[in-house]
Amino acid sequence: MSITSLGEYDFPSRSRQELYGDDQLVTLWFQDTMWWCSPVMFRAPRAMTWADFWAQMIVPLAEEDPDFDAATARTWTLHGAPFEPQDGMTLTELGIRHKDVIGTRVAA
Repeated sequence: MSITSLGEYDFPSRSRQELYGDDQLVTLWFQDTMWWCSPVMFRAPRAMTWADFWAQMIVPLAEEDPDFDAATARTWTLHGAPFEPQDGMTLTELGIRHKDVIGTRVAA
């Protein structure tokens, strides 16, 4: 079956960066878990440090999973490539941009 275009899409995105000011959308994908069936998206300040993003946004949500342990070692990906977050660096300094997807799983 061929794909037929209904026409040119010439409308500004309703989730473009400029609408979020100093914030951005960041998607987190909990991989290899039975609890999370799909990625989750956060609105986070670009100047937020990784330590704050982890403690204030990820952990409170992830704790809903009865198997989650914040102290467990994790592997991370950004843009599908290995990623090593640094607690004192901001999301911007880490290269995390608007609508990026960060993947995580328990380290093997």
